[in-house]
Amino acid sequence: FVITDTVKTIPVTYSGILPDLFSEGKGVVVQGRLDSAGLFRAEEVLAKHDENYMPPEAQHALDEAQKNSASRKP
Repeated sequence: FVITDTVKTIPVTYSGILPDLFSEGKGVVVQGRLDSAGLFRAEEVLAKHDENYMPPEAQHALDEAQKNSASRKP
């Protein structure tokens, strides 16, 4: 696959299983090395969630805190 910042494009090689959220046009974090030929040899690929994503556990804790806060108000 290739990654881009809309100005430059870098080809990436990765032999592992890509994350479920990996898809065209979405953000990605790639860790590895850029070789002398300009090929990025990835050791890890992470798909980025959108800025509104919250893990279910964190969302539940936030909901509970808000519920407890609301029940304490006069």
